[in-house]
Amino acid sequence: MVDLNSRELDQAQELLFFAFRNLTAEPDRVLAERGLSRVHHRILYFVRRNPGLGPGELLRILRVSKQALARPLRELSGQGLLRGEAVPENRRRKRLLLTPAGARLERRISGLQRRRFSEAFAAAGPTAAASWRQVMSLLGTPQGRHAGGMRRSVQRS
Repeated sequence: MVDLNSRELDQAQELLFFAFRNLTAEPDRVLAERGLSRVHHRILYFVRRNPGLGPGELLRILRVSKQALARPLRELSGQGLLRGEAVPENRRRKRLLLTPAGARLERRISGLQRRRFSEAFAAAGPTAAASWRQVMSLLGTPQGRHAGGMRRSVQRS
């Protein structure tokens, strides 16, 4: 186990803060030009990665309420970036798809971030990149679970 002191943990938090700020600055500017925000980017990104994703599945991925998702979905649809269509097998269900304009916008804003990742990974090297992905995977899982989704055993005194 790695034993980090408080100063090292504070530094990790600061690095994450500054990296996130710099990683999102340019995409935020592009989104703001259209009156959109990061939540809109997340929706576009996950719909691109999962074409036909249903609103319920998107809610689970983003871990937001229906109310928090309704307005951004409506705004994306209103701007012609996203469309919903009934699932043929069950007309009560809806699937979300990017329009060509939505796909172009998503490629543009995510491309800005992918370029930053590519440059950083190239500079840090493959071992550092793999370690970074492992740490981010662990940070991205619910507390008490490892990346595989299984609960870790909790030691009780």
